[in-house]
Amino acid sequence: MVFALVGLVVLALLGAVHRYVWRRFVGDTTAPGSRLRRAGTVAAFVLPLLSVGAMTSGRVGAPFWLQQVLAWPGFLWLACLLYLTLALLVGEVVRPVLLRVLARRDAARAGAGSGTPSGTPAETSGTPTEVPDETRPRTEKLVTSGSTGVTAPSEAVARTASDAPGPVTEPETEPTAEPAASTPAPALAPHPSRRLFVSRVVGGAAAAAGLATVGYGTYGVLRGPSVQRITVPLAKLPRAAHGFRIAVVSDIHIGPILGRAHTRRIVDTINATSPDLVAVVGDLVDGSVADLGSAAEPLAALRARHGSYFVTGNHEYFSGAEQWIDHVRELGLVPLENARVEIEGFDLAGVNDIAGETEGQGPDFGRALGDRDRGRAAVLMAHQPVVIHDAVEHGVDLQLSGHTHGGQLWPGNYLAELANPTVAGLERYGDTQLFVSRGAGAWGPPVRVGAPSDITVVELASRQA
Repeated sequence: MVFALVGLVVLALLGAVHRYVWRRFVGDTTAPGSRLRRAGTVAAFVLPLLSVGAMTSGRVGAPFWLQQVLAWPGFLWLACLLYLTLALLVGEVVRPVLLRVLARRDAARAGAGSGTPSGTPAETSGTPTEVPDETRPRTEKLVTSGSTGVTAPSEAVARTASDAPGPVTEPETEPTAEPAASTPAPALAPHPSRRLFVSRVVGGAAAAAGLATVGYGTYGVLRGPSVQRITVPLAKLPRAAHGFRIAVVSDIHIGPILGRAHTRRIVDTINATSPDLVAVVGDLVDGSVADLGSAAEPLAALRARHGSYFVTGNHEYFSGAEQWIDHVRELGLVPLENARVEIEGFDLAGVNDIAGETEGQGPDFGRALGDRDRGRAAVLMAHQPVVIHDAVEHGVDLQLSGHTHGGQLWPGNYLAELANPTVAGLERYGDTQLFVSRGAGAWGPPVRVGAPSDITVVELASRQA
């Protein structure tokens, strides 16, 4: 019941966000009935359906080829939706400022266009001054001047003509021409309204910023993880183990998007560091051995003096944990299922992920650490950082974890902080140090923003050295 309510809330939120994005990118910038509006409206319905298909196809047992077809557009759209929405929200701050600036500019231009120099009657009245044309024949009617006995000029002209000898022809008069109406300027194409202009500018800038962010984040994932190096001093580590190097890799997430080539890049990067030991700290896969077994095969090429070790993450329990444990063992990795091995100078322990509790295979710290010599340093592999308090209780010196992806998509790191004691990096809890890797892959969208993927070489340091 609770999951159903959460699902309904999530769907309602996604619907509201898609409506907002459609209005700002399509409704506010295109004409009703236009091709662009129709295309944008279709996309607003199709893209979220692809996202839902990408998230559910693996869980419902859809064919792997269909999972691959849905994964790229469906998951990428989720990342695009996040950053397009964030960019539009920033645009909401810019929009009224831009409208105000344009309104003031237009008002200033209108004032400059109507202003005229003072003292010019013609310009003041707004009508042009008529200039007499002396070359045009006079056609005025005879007008008597009343009691003064003075005749008007037109009358004098008529009398002169009548006194002249010979037949007199009345001068041909031109019809009075009406003032010519001003020729209207050719109609210009209407400019977009100020609001439409601002909507297009803000929408275009938001689209450019959002899509560029997703593009760069995708490139970072497909390029492969970088190598980070840290030194961790351990009080109980003997001098002989000083400088021991552990290559920590987590959250590889082999799946419909990140396949065999992704695994090969990670293996090559790890081998280039020449580690003494490789620790694969969970969430190796997102799918079944039948679909992804071949994509994991490059793990067999891992090279380390003291071997490669593996513990389960929560995603293994969505993908058939027992089958994957058997498969990684076949590839030469050593699964630590609530178990411990003695390495040169320290104990290496591993516990199952807490997601295994649903299958009766959860973490068992007593079994992994209960009967060990506490005079020796202990390094624990545990997928989720939240078990750090159990590690402190059992005298662990260093816990190696993943799970958080460092937040993967900013501002996801703030949400990750709410659920995990440490999101990324090295922190101390009592006498126990916790190192959390950001991971080498990506879950869902193959995109990372503000949390680049990495493989970390942890060099152990002895206080006695």
